[in-house]
Amino acid sequence: MKKLLSVFTIMMLIAVLALAGCGQKSSTDSGEESSPKTKEATATTGPLTINTELPSDQKILSKGPHGETAVSAKTLQLSEQDLKKIKQGNYTAALVMHYAGNDWAKAQIDGLKASFNRMGIKVVAVTDAQFKAEKQVSDIETVLAKKPDLIVSIPVDPVSTASAYKKAAAAGVKLVFMDNTPSGLEAGKDYVSVVSADNYGNGVAAADIMAEKLGKKGKIGVIFHEADFFVTKQRTDAFEATLKEKYPDMKIVARGGITDPNQGEKVASGMLTRNPDLDGIFVVWDVPAEGALAAVRTAGKKDIVITTIDLGTNVALDIAQGGPIKGLGAQLPYDQGIAEAILAGYSLLGKEAPPYVAVPALTVTKENILDGWKLVYHTEAPKTIQDAAK
Repeated sequence: MKKLLSVFTIMMLIAVLALAGCGQKSSTDSGEESSPKTKEATATTGPLTINTELPSDQKILSKGPHGETAVSAKTLQLSEQDLKKIKQGNYTAALVMHYAGNDWAKAQIDGLKASFNRMGIKVVAVTDAQFKAEKQVSDIETVLAKKPDLIVSIPVDPVSTASAYKKAAAAGVKLVFMDNTPSGLEAGKDYVSVVSADNYGNGVAAADIMAEKLGKKGKIGVIFHEADFFVTKQRTDAFEATLKEKYPDMKIVARGGITDPNQGEKVASGMLTRNPDLDGIFVVWDVPAEGALAAVRTAGKKDIVITTIDLGTNVALDIAQGGPIKGLGAQLPYDQGIAEAILAGYSLLGKEAPPYVAVPALTVTKENILDGWKLVYHTEAPKTIQDAAK
């Protein structure tokens, strides 16, 4: 039994790595720090909402971790009167992260802190479990000693952390989750809501971009996440379903799985060796897509089209330069953090919250790379990307 639990935990750690937005820090040729910098970009007056510049009529295609129908984060709002009431409560919050050292996590934390600042909520702790379930359980215990009113968190392992979250819920702490929920907890009873990106929508965007660049025909390879986790599975399912339903002349002729983000180059290289006539490769997130890009360059296949998910620095630079990566579906982690804070506010006000909320997908190509960056990170793109886009 212990061995089975150990295997399960390892698989979940791998899955969460992808779930975390997958925008890990990586070096650039210029030597610049490649981790995007966000800034406090929530409005200082008026209602608290996610970015109003995001499309308001965009349908959310993802389902929640328990099959829930998504409610768009664009519909969430705290009025100035709501904010005033919350401020009077002198509430506190803790952010219990699975990992806090990548771009996605940093942007979420920034969005949460900026929003809580407007709400007059003091953040008393930000923890980093380093992808270790036992550390996250310890982090929750440590945080509970601070008696926070709110915890916003993403579980490292939904099974082995569940009892710790249940203890927090039993203590009266309001729980809001990112992307996934602990096993056995119920929305509206044990936790407020779960917020994620529209991963299915981003997978559709990646398919549409590839179809446009290839004239709706060609032989395609797919590099997927070889772990049973709904977030990354939704991306690949969406890409493959979109090709089948909308682009019948685009055929998936090769599939390769990764269990580690650094396996992208190896898997792509093997795929190209076995299928030298490939026209395109879809990669489940940006870090392994960087590996696929390296493999394409090594093989001298400059005409291959790559699409992926997540706007990391290096893939953004290749898009701006007109390289093989032609576009992607981007998550909006800063706005996801805002949405989580709003839902926390709902719980403090006694307002009903939807069980599953998703932030709209964002299509990013060379044509909108600078605007896309600003939407994702709420700041201007690094100079290297700006220069390349010119």
